[in-house]
Amino acid sequence: MATLNMQTTHWHYYHGEPTVTGRLKQQPEDFQVKELLTFEPLGEGEHIYLYVRKVLLNTAYVAEQLAKFVGVPLRNVSYAGRKDKYAQAEQWFCVHLPGKDEPDWQAMQLDGLTILRNERHHKKLRIGNLDANHFQITLRDITHPEQLLPRLQAIKNAGVPNYFGPQRFGERRINETAQGNTSGGNLALAELMLQGETIRNRNKRSMAISALRSWLFNQFVHERLEDSEKNQRKASEALPGDILILSGSNSFFNCEAPDAMIQTRLRDQDISLSAPLWGTGNLASSDEALQLEESIAARWPEQCELLEKLGLKQERRAFWLHPAKLQWQFQEKTLILDFFLSSGSYATSIIRELIKPI
Repeated sequence: MATLNMQTTHWHYYHGEPTVTGRLKQQPEDFQVKELLTFEPLGEGEHIYLYVRKVLLNTAYVAEQLAKFVGVPLRNVSYAGRKDKYAQAEQWFCVHLPGKDEPDWQAMQLDGLTILRNERHHKKLRIGNLDANHFQITLRDITHPEQLLPRLQAIKNAGVPNYFGPQRFGERRINETAQGNTSGGNLALAELMLQGETIRNRNKRSMAISALRSWLFNQFVHERLEDSEKNQRKASEALPGDILILSGSNSFFNCEAPDAMIQTRLRDQDISLSAPLWGTGNLASSDEALQLEESIAARWPEQCELLEKLGLKQERRAFWLHPAKLQWQFQEKTLILDFFLSSGSYATSIIRELIKPI
């Protein structure tokens, strides 16, 4: 039987568990994110790209409302990535309208949604078609702002573990007055699947599978960090047989012998360590790195087996997250952060290493 109640609060901190507290997302404008596409719409074609600002709306719901407004199936609406509901997010949607006139987008009425731009393009917008996400995050009521300066500099220099954030697990606050009292809705569904239950709702099932796979990835990162600490080894350095990812790409290679040049490239953030996104097939790692990854997988057999049965393939994800152009500004007990992250990364993984939210 699978181990239930998979926790999300125990994962290892790279810069040490924060002692400073503060408030995150006290209001939607405290968490601002803007998408940057890998291309610009060409201005012609049967796909209409909409750049919108949404507040207190989740991405899937906006997609549903766009489909309803123009009278097309939901499959005709796509986006490059999901964005936080409890935020002010600017992102792109794509509506496929072959042979149809341009709708009057300003006639669409949805509280919290503003359509800022509409452009035509000849190709569908797909998940991951993002160059980066630009974040501006405000943390309020910080207890000891002066203590954050060395930690901010350490994060700027070394990055943080590339954990999937709480949004992936569907965590929500059960009691707004109870500190830290959260529940992982998607992860709870994943636990039901581990017990043999069938999730019939297609969207919920997909979210549960993603949550399970993400949880296992986070566990690989956590256990490797703990192993490095136990063996007094730098977590940022490669092991023989590690799979290294070229920064800014999906290309990776097996590092059979991590020499001084490899370690220098890791420090320069030209390449990154990676951890498995579990699925069918053999792990790409070898030697010492393979032994470590196999030992971690052996502790979570039910989770690994289910992901394999579901037909997912072995993939890799960068181990480290490096915020680009990280800047900060203090205003008494308020900290304003400004930085860029690659697609698929979570700003909450940066915040996690800075403060304990209250």
